[in-house]
Amino acid sequence: MPSHPILLSAPLLVTRRVQAVVAAIALLSVGAAGAQSAGAPVKVGLMLPATGTYASLGTMIENGFKLYVAEQGGKLAGREIQYFRVDDESEPAKATENVNKLVKRDQVDVLVGSVHSGVALGMAKVARDTGTLMIVPNAGADALTGAMCAKNIFRTSFTNWQPAYAMGKVVAERSHKTAMTITWNYAAGLESAKGFVDGFEKGGGKVTQNLTLPFPNVEFQALLTQIAAQKPDAVYAFFAGGGAVKFVKDYAAAGLNKTIPLYGPGFLTDGTLEAQGDAAQGMLTTLHYADNLNTPRDNAFRLNFAKTYKVNADVYAVQGYDAAQLLAVGLKAAGGDIKNMEKVIAGMSSAQIDSPRGKFSLSAGHNPIQDIYLRQVKGKNNELKGMAIKALADPGKGCKM
Repeated sequence: MPSHPILLSAPLLVTRRVQAVVAAIALLSVGAAGAQSAGAPVKVGLMLPATGTYASLGTMIENGFKLYVAEQGGKLAGREIQYFRVDDESEPAKATENVNKLVKRDQVDVLVGSVHSGVALGMAKVARDTGTLMIVPNAGADALTGAMCAKNIFRTSFTNWQPAYAMGKVVAERSHKTAMTITWNYAAGLESAKGFVDGFEKGGGKVTQNLTLPFPNVEFQALLTQIAAQKPDAVYAFFAGGGAVKFVKDYAAAGLNKTIPLYGPGFLTDGTLEAQGDAAQGMLTTLHYADNLNTPRDNAFRLNFAKTYKVNADVYAVQGYDAAQLLAVGLKAAGGDIKNMEKVIAGMSSAQIDSPRGKFSLSAGHNPIQDIYLRQVKGKNNELKGMAIKALADPGKGCKM
């Protein structure tokens, strides 16, 4: 007698129903996880100086970044932005420990930092090793977009070489034949001095001596005495923050500004003019930003920044603002999915940033190709005097991606 077909197929039917239920649960779980990922905030780790010489610079960068996000309604490519902050203390020896607080403890999606080149180099090593997206909003260490370049590392500021090379060209064109440089003995200062030498000597000048002192030492008197004794046609100085304030005032107090013109990259006077007072008046500097560019884009940015923070924007604010712009481009290219790193990086690499400084693109090493302006200190402004070099790209020496 044949077996009843329903009895024979019952176990098989139960098995199939169980499999179907399991599959449905799995699909629901995947969908929920995907939805959670798509809706989760993008974690931004801000590793900037909150104390010490560069504290004010860190504040301006952070405010610039947050201003752009606020202008987009608090979201980039539809994603909420969640901030995590670590004071980098401008201390390279603590860079690895500090950045790991953001990468390992907070598990941020993107690192933004820093000001000090030595700190940024330490951050970049961790970013390379972990594959974490990193945007440098200030530190100009040439290696970051040169020998240490990586697909996941971008910069929205400059290389130390760029404004320095431009100033070397300007000083040579002003018929100065000899010059001395003075800076802190660290990566940013040494590379800036080298950039100036490249531009000045290409124009026919000769740098007779490079003077240095340890960071963040501000005891300049012995070095100013050497400058007075050697009587070069010009002096190129790289300092920033509180160190820049004291150097410019000490240089004027020694009477050197009356006989030996002082030049520098814009960091010598940006964010420091009010404290420098009369000592800085008339000084020429070169940078990728100036206070009176008077373009619709820059005017709107400066107005919004001043309304929001009750202070005028400077180059550091612009660099922070553009770091957020660059991240937004990457997120948009990936449909808001920060985990789709390939599309995020591709979008950022080909970005055309409409910056308050003027539009710029990125080099193969992910460094801005940008105009370098000649500025002159007038009152409390670094006013546009002319164009030092248009669309200057850093050589990106040693970059292999």
